[in-house]
Amino acid sequence: MVEVAGVDGAPGGWVVARVRPGAVRWDVVPDAAAVLDVTAGCAAVGVDIPLGVHATAGRRECDDATARRLGKARSSVFPAPPREVLTAPDHPTACVRARALTGKAISLQTFHIAPRILDWDAVTDRPAHVVEVHPELSLRTLAPDVAFTSKKTARGAGQRIAALARWLDPAVALVDLPMGARLDDILDALAAAWSARRWARGEADVLGPEHDDRGRPMFVAV
Repeated sequence: MVEVAGVDGAPGGWVVARVRPGAVRWDVVPDAAAVLDVTAGCAAVGVDIPLGVHATAGRRECDDATARRLGKARSSVFPAPPREVLTAPDHPTACVRARALTGKAISLQTFHIAPRILDWDAVTDRPAHVVEVHPELSLRTLAPDVAFTSKKTARGAGQRIAALARWLDPAVALVDLPMGARLDDILDALAAAWSARRWARGEADVLGPEHDDRGRPMFVAV
């Protein structure tokens, strides 16, 4: 049976949803290497984090393409800053570097996810079946008729569960959730798995294909 996985950040690491017909298996792991270990048998793995960044300058085409597709919900896209910015020791230093390289500072929220981006950036031999996804875009593609509200609200969570029910049974997916992951992380991981399934089937839209400074592909699969 074909299994795919969706991966989202969780406190202290990553939450992984491994989905196959009639079953969802959950893991919470500390780093990208552990994600690759637990998803080794999956046909595709969708990860909600930038996979690949530029060394010193330049916007990623996939970030711009994702923002355009999201339209009014484009605020959920955090353009990945250059690696030199990501490695700054503190937010003020990151802002100084970002202004010098891109003309703009970076938000505190973006700075806080820098370690997660660097975690995956350190994976030099990332498998081809591991792809970057954006759960908010996945959900809006899965359920284009839904006007999603914030995922931090009960209404937003309910909308996302109902949308995900279009391809899997919530009674199966949510029956045995892992400790250490928040509900919004859980739902994002399932949305990421939906895009991973589309990638495995050759059905995914590919936004902004390009390569980083190390020659690795950068794109968002939807």
